Amino acid sequence: MDLLFTGGPLFGSDATALLVRDGRILATGHDDVRDLARPGAEVIDLAGRLLLPGFQDAHVHAVLGGVELGQCDLTGTTDTLEYLRRIGAYAAAHPEAAWIVGGGWSMESFAGGVPGKDLLDRVTGGRPAFLTNRDHHGAWVNSRALELAGITAATPDPADGRIDRGPGGEPAGGLQEGAMALVAAVVPAVTAADRLAGLHRAQRLLHSLGVTAWQDAMLCASNGYPDVSGAYLAAATSGTLLSRVAGALWWDRDLGAGQIPTLVERRERFTTGPLRCHTVKLMLDGVAENFTAAMTAPYRDACGRPTGNSGLSFIDPQALRGHVTALDALGFQVHFHALGDRAVREALDAVAAARAANGTRDTRPHLAHLQVVHPGDIPRFAQLDATATVQALWAAHEPQMDELTIPFLDPALAMRQYPFGDLWRAGARLAAGSDWPVSSPDPLLGVHVAVNRVLAGEDRPPFLPGQGLELETALRAYTSGSAYVNRLDDTGTLSAGNRADLVVLDRDPFAGPPEAIGETRVALTYVAGERVYSSRDA
Repeated sequence: MDLLFTGGPLFGSDATALLVRDGRILATGHDDVRDLARPGAEVIDLAGRLLLPGFQDAHVHAVLGGVELGQCDLTGTTDTLEYLRRIGAYAAAHPEAAWIVGGGWSMESFAGGVPGKDLLDRVTGGRPAFLTNRDHHGAWVNSRALELAGITAATPDPADGRIDRGPGGEPAGGLQEGAMALVAAVVPAVTAADRLAGLHRAQRLLHSLGVTAWQDAMLCASNGYPDVSGAYLAAATSGTLLSRVAGALWWDRDLGAGQIPTLVERRERFTTGPLRCHTVKLMLDGVAENFTAAMTAPYRDACGRPTGNSGLSFIDPQALRGHVTALDALGFQVHFHALGDRAVREALDAVAAARAANGTRDTRPHLAHLQVVHPGDIPRFAQLDATATVQALWAAHEPQMDELTIPFLDPALAMRQYPFGDLWRAGARLAAGSDWPVSSPDPLLGVHVAVNRVLAGEDRPPFLPGQGLELETALRAYTSGSAYVNRLDDTGTLSAGNRADLVVLDRDPFAGPPEAIGETRVALTYVAGERVYSSRDA
């Protein structure tokens, strides 16, 4: 049956009507499109609402987010007492659980960003607890978890992480980066059934937010992170994965170039149906809040004095160039976690080495997060044809930024955060991702911040407002920009012949003030012409 959308604006076009047939866009135009519709066509009256290509997320952890929705959920608050209430309630509701597992807490909730094990001990009834923070670069654990993992004052910090400590070196209850793996190793494994259920739960949520395709940034993970690849393979082969997914295969930072043949084998094994695994994810550094993001200038201490710490490079920069060159020669896309400006430079240097050795190939490298970018590196994105994948929701004043980041960054670095405007003006291609469950997967909330540099609904000064984007540019990052990164070239625009992955909003955000963008909601979502979400059914 044909689908005919009429009576409203089409994003990126002056057309007011669009016709879908057999899962693809047949035509766009005005009243003339009606004449092409077959008898019995379903007519959707846009009534002035905006029709867009489906949003795409270029950096998300959908299975992890879906699993966490079924665990102890600490998102949506920064109140420590509320955390304890939720944890206690979850423990009471799940007496059969050997461990209390979940996450979503914010570092701003605790002095210095370090949670205490004693607080957790009060509400867990002697059961061990492992709760990741909202950026998943740290964990909150209780005394029983530390005991089971054998972590004491004598336990050394791993090379890629830190055990937060109290007086005498006693573990305080916080684990940063690679130190999380010390406890994660003794946490009962999430089952394959749990992960598959999490993927289905995530898909429903993403469809409700207008997300019709995505790149999962961590398949076949190691280094203490869970492997979610089995859930994708099961859903792809059973037909329950309705959206197309680009899977980014994890680069194990402990294995080096010897893992490349395994990545080639995994590319073949996990590319099936709507799942494509032609990408390798390389995590180059950590995050600024725990001082592990790799910066060109040292972090400051609580008194504003420079320290001896400029963050961590998880992969040797010289070796990285060789790895990226080899992956590029094999046709892999590389997807970098690069948050600090030194990590961004190391990633661009690696792309430059690959371009010099292999020529410019259509491998579409992209760098995610980009919290700090040195001005000298901004033009290199366009020069190297490397996409800037932004997490726009983070580019705003909020306590984690104002209390745990800005005071500890070199002042020059603090003024270079999330330079979306500079990247766009320098000709960089922009894509967008949420990094959910680190932050909300709602693209419209991200678009709001990309434009306004303020969180929706908050009355704060804009954060470096000169780096804001126009609404059209921000929406293109979440549609055609991410479609390019995801190698879904028949999506991302409302063009004849493209897949009918479509979103109808509840209004036209171009018709209202920029500060109201975040009030916009999704009314309808279609994947290949099939309705997968309606707000009326929610």
